Amino acid sequence: MGGNLGDVAATFERALAALDATPGIQVTGRSRWYRNPPMGPPQPDFLNGCALLKVALSPEALLDRLQALENDAGRVRTVHWGPRTLDLDLLLYGDRVMQTPRLQVPHPGLGDRAFFAVPLAEIAPDWVEPLTGRAIAQIVQTLDCSAVIPLA
Repeated sequence: MGGNLGDVAATFERALAALDATPGIQVTGRSRWYRNPPMGPPQPDFLNGCALLKVALSPEALLDRLQALENDAGRVRTVHWGPRTLDLDLLLYGDRVMQTPRLQVPHPGLGDRAFFAVPLAEIAPDWVEPLTGRAIAQIVQTLDCSAVIPLA
């Protein structure tokens, strides 16, 4: 989860509640929220966090739900890596590996973006990234995480 426009923490909470209320999705855990500098053009810092979901939907159906929630939160896709109200990325789907025109799992940035790895390691440190065979905690150890700051 990421965002840098509006009351991002409240947007995250609404998104988690909506996910948990979706048939076939159960939120089973979540990280703290973290502040970090943005990627891309100059813009406000981001808040990021991760959630664990128990899902009975296909990866594509889950992606559809995530994108609907982004739209409901007022997400407008105009600038690549630009500011946004809500960004819901599908980082992992069990041990599945897939690449379609719409979806790549694991997320291609998982191994090099501390703002993904740090909150994920908080809630799933032993989860193995299936392409590399490395646990999330191991991935975090290879990254500069100094700019990913937990909120109190």
